[in-house]
Amino acid sequence: MTRFYFVRHAEPDYSNHNDCLRELSPCGMADRELVTGFLSDKHIDVVISSPFRRAVDTVKPFAEKNGLEIEIMEDFRERKVDSCWIEDFAEFARKQWSDFDYRLSDGECLREVQDRNIRAVKIVLRKYPGKNIVIGSHGTALSTVINYFDRSFGYDEFEIIKNRMPWIVEFDFDDNAECIAIRQFVLK
Repeated sequence: MTRFYFVRHAEPDYSNHNDCLRELSPCGMADRELVTGFLSDKHIDVVISSPFRRAVDTVKPFAEKNGLEIEIMEDFRERKVDSCWIEDFAEFARKQWSDFDYRLSDGECLREVQDRNIRAVKIVLRKYPGKNIVIGSHGTALSTVINYFDRSFGYDEFEIIKNRMPWIVEFDFDDNAECIAIRQFVLK
């Protein structure tokens, strides 16, 4: 069995509108210890992350404490919304979840986000069979992964988790790389 622990990043500093470089807030920095504590007895073999700073910084204390390098995988990044800041994010998210092909002029649709995240999941499953793996992730990206394996996860479920930071979702895969279980853990 291969087990993934997708870790949705801790609270970011929203005053930084650069999605790739957005750091964690002081609360987010403190909450990294919740992640480290949760993962401490999970026998983690590998740590992977989205390249975005908030995702890397959320799993970094755990990786450092356990002498593990963080492998960056570009395809685990969060979706690109647009080239500008979106003020009414709730309405935008609602449109995207009702139409997986909806996107703004310079952004990604949820289908594209899901496709590249699932592509990355399949790569990791082939590369690390039988391992316990941490993946630093994001709310929307992770939600599309859940949706891929459980189509009942949609906009209403996304609304429930959108403010859960950090948030961990465990996926178990059998020897044929089939997802056999999904469990969610709210850390605070």
